[in-house]
Amino acid sequence: MDSNTQQTVNVAQIAPAPAGDTITLLEAVSILWKKKWTLFLFIILGGIIGVVVGMWIRPQFTSDALLQIDVRGNKSGNVMSKTMGDMGALFDVTSPADAEIELLKSRMVLNYVVEEEDLIYSATPVNKLNRLLHREGRMDIGELHIPELARTDRWTAVVIGANSYKVMTPEGSKLVEGNVGDVLTAPYADDTLKIMVKLLRATEGEVFVIREANPLKVVRGLSKAISASEKGKQTGIISVHFSHRYADRAASVLNTVVKTYVRQNVEMRSAEAEKTLEFLEVQLPGVKAKLDSAEKILADYRHSIGSVDMTGETRAHLEKEVDLQKQIIKLEQEKQEATRLFKAEHPTVRTIVKQQNKLRAELAKLKAKAESMPLTQQEVMRLQEEVQVNNEVYTTMLNNIQQLRVVRAGEVGNVRIVDYAQIEPTQSKPKKFNILLCSVAASFMLGVLLVFLMRMLRNGVRSSIEIERATDISVYAKIPETSNKDAQAHRALKKSMPIVASSPDDPASEAFRSLQTAVEFSHFSANKKLVSMVTGLIPGVGKSFVSLNLSALHALGGKKTLLIDADMRRGILRGHRSFGLVDVLSGKCAFDDAVGQSEVEGLFIMSCGKTPLSPSELLRGEAFTNMLAEARSKFDVVVIDTPPLDLVADAEIIYPHVDFSLFVLHYGKHGMDQIKEAVTKMKRYGEKPCAFVLNHCERDPGHYYGYGYGYGYGRGYYRRRK
Repeated sequence: MDSNTQQTVNVAQIAPAPAGDTITLLEAVSILWKKKWTLFLFIILGGIIGVVVGMWIRPQFTSDALLQIDVRGNKSGNVMSKTMGDMGALFDVTSPADAEIELLKSRMVLNYVVEEEDLIYSATPVNKLNRLLHREGRMDIGELHIPELARTDRWTAVVIGANSYKVMTPEGSKLVEGNVGDVLTAPYADDTLKIMVKLLRATEGEVFVIREANPLKVVRGLSKAISASEKGKQTGIISVHFSHRYADRAASVLNTVVKTYVRQNVEMRSAEAEKTLEFLEVQLPGVKAKLDSAEKILADYRHSIGSVDMTGETRAHLEKEVDLQKQIIKLEQEKQEATRLFKAEHPTVRTIVKQQNKLRAELAKLKAKAESMPLTQQEVMRLQEEVQVNNEVYTTMLNNIQQLRVVRAGEVGNVRIVDYAQIEPTQSKPKKFNILLCSVAASFMLGVLLVFLMRMLRNGVRSSIEIERATDISVYAKIPETSNKDAQAHRALKKSMPIVASSPDDPASEAFRSLQTAVEFSHFSANKKLVSMVTGLIPGVGKSFVSLNLSALHALGGKKTLLIDADMRRGILRGHRSFGLVDVLSGKCAFDDAVGQSEVEGLFIMSCGKTPLSPSELLRGEAFTNMLAEARSKFDVVVIDTPPLDLVADAEIIYPHVDFSLFVLHYGKHGMDQIKEAVTKMKRYGEKPCAFVLNHCERDPGHYYGYGYGYGYGRGYYRRRK
């Protein structure tokens, strides 16, 4: 490479592109901006999907109710508070509301709710357009029995009037018809269909799918649908929510749930009092008989011995023994109550036992002291003590029975309803705006992912600096993509007029001027003619587009230029002569007969002609060498458009006959190994001046398209034509 070429390369490296596969934020934004219409299409599509989904989802209405738990009735909680004191607040003690919430959602409660609200029966409208437009009717079923053998089949009910309907079998035939509120029955499959519709609001002809679901599945579904949580911490206030398609049904089902729960809570507490009352009433006759027996024994003994005068000391002794017996009985009741909550080793139980032992010891001392009294007084005192103790037990039992009867009659439970569920006027679901927003965002992200995925699939070389460092060959120009429709037509060669002549202010035209400047500065000297070839590595890189416009610029610069289409298999350049290169090489016509003037003054084109059987054999003969010699003598510049290097050997045959080679690369499509392999292949036929052109370039933020000695393209050297 001579000094002038080296100077060109140095000047050309004005705005180096970042090497490597990393993408900066500015580059990412630029990539997305180029695909803005694709992303806009994804956004519009996402918006349409969001609207359709929002309209498709059936409306839901959410009702709420409020319950309060009386934590004062929780004995274990009270004992824990007393035991822990202020330290109890430092521990996360389970709230009684957690247990009540589980009971609220239990099958014990929900089984009754499902049966009471007829939740195992359903009638679902099937018209998709009505669903999309929210014009679906409503059918509430109060009673339904589908024959067991056909329960999983599709049964339908068709509205035939304002208050009438007919039931269709899975086979599509009418089984029975009737009015709202009537119980309809009809035999089917050795069984009987039974149905009663309690509400019908639908237009004539609307179809509903009717089902009888499994009660257990409905209970489990209802348990999941009910949302209950404690408001705050340790407040005892439970908020319950339930959603349904119909607002009145949501309120009705939720009210039934809370009422059933409160009723069963009361019944459970009343049941405890009932069991205790039954036990006491069973034991009362025995206690009464024991009291009567003690009184009779005392009376008989008094009658047998006559009147016995008891001293004041004896009476005091008797009263003290009776009092100790009462205290022992009372402590025994407290002990039984405590052992229901704690083990025998608990301090509370052990304290009661110690008190009992102490009282028993005092009672034993009194009995030992009574032995010094006369035998008659001892016997009378023992009998009187037994009568008084039995009387105390009997009296206490009667009082407890009366109290339990009062409790059973007025039990209110430890839960009450603060707020009942009411019919909500506005739907809670779907959140159409949220659905639309999420759908648009998801579609946009999908579009972004697709854009970057497509770029990853084209993860070829994009940096001219990287190409030059790896091959020691200069990149003379970077031809940009364009949004101009006329320029796009020229790029696809749908128009014979080169873009540099028809659209001189296009960015691609400016890049071609940079290419021309670099070529002329490096390879032209006084009275020197140039024969060059333009080739590509693979089809579709735009080599013919580059050949035509570079040739046109040479011609517009005052040089007589010939453009030869040597791609005899898929040639696309067209001249104004019926003969072409194939005809010249095969001797069918003279050189001048195949060369025609183009629309650009000074530019002549030789087309490829009719496709021969063996194009490579034509290029190997002396005819091609002679043709190039004649072209060199008659033209200042000869540009040969050759087939791609990786497909056929035509470019390798032409390479030794030219003065300069220009390799056209597709931006981001070639790997570095592919480029090196092509250069190595051509160098086997001799070291000749050559350069690269990057075509179809995307605009890099902050960089210029123009390269070499051109002015470059930033804001545009020329203003765009309006």
